[in-house]
Amino acid sequence: MLKIAVPNKGSLSETAAQMLAEAGYQGRRDSRELVVLDPRNGVEFFYLRPRDIATYVGSGALDVGITGRDLLLDSESPATETAALDFGESTFRFARPEGTAIELTDLEGARVATSYPGLVRGFLAGYGITAQLIRLDGAVESAVRLGVADAVADVVSTGSTLRKAGLEIFGPVILESTAVLISSGTEHPGAQTLLRRLQGVLVARQFVLMDYDVPVVHLDEACALTPGIESPTISPLHDPEWVAVRSMVPKSDTNQVMDALYEVGARAILVSPIHAARI
Repeated sequence: MLKIAVPNKGSLSETAAQMLAEAGYQGRRDSRELVVLDPRNGVEFFYLRPRDIATYVGSGALDVGITGRDLLLDSESPATETAALDFGESTFRFARPEGTAIELTDLEGARVATSYPGLVRGFLAGYGITAQLIRLDGAVESAVRLGVADAVADVVSTGSTLRKAGLEIFGPVILESTAVLISSGTEHPGAQTLLRRLQGVLVARQFVLMDYDVPVVHLDEACALTPGIESPTISPLHDPEWVAVRSMVPKSDTNQVMDALYEVGARAILVSPIHAARI
């Protein structure tokens, strides 16, 4: 069986479980379950702390896993990223007390508080900087005020939490993180099936099917608006001057494309969701 590590709690857990369910896998019904067998799909799920998943996969104890890119890099595990899964986005930045002039190079020998010392160490090493990293499990924005650190490296969304702590962002982005599928590097036939299924879920979430009728004389204009993945499907209608078109369209562009199609003469424009896909 393919052994898959799944986050057992935290911000990645619920979305990962939902994505696997949409991909056709049987997950756990009780949050206290740590191991779940899915014999129909030939997989075994192991529900682990998100921070530990890269370690288990990198050791070869498990074949693949879902975790954050930040946690993968912070673990310094030999596990490798296979695919981004487009959820759990976060941005890592440095922050310092407001009004203090500081450059990235000023972090040489400085105290930097973070929950991700492996990630920050690797980033600073790329600039030839060695800092004194202070690992904290949370609330790192308080470290400067309490005199524990000179700067912090943390997840930033709007920056409001840092500002409330009297800090401001400086320096380059450390990492743009997202949930990722990771692999131990050992070939397993089920791993490719899992990857295709998860990619199918992403496609189903990002695209819709659009059907419409259009006069033949305006077909090229319409197809330019809905090129699809490879090419739109064109079907004849009873009226030889019209054809029916079906194509995949990015969900975010749906209404703009419908408006543009109507302007070039398309009618009976219908949109349908995609529940599963293999591209």
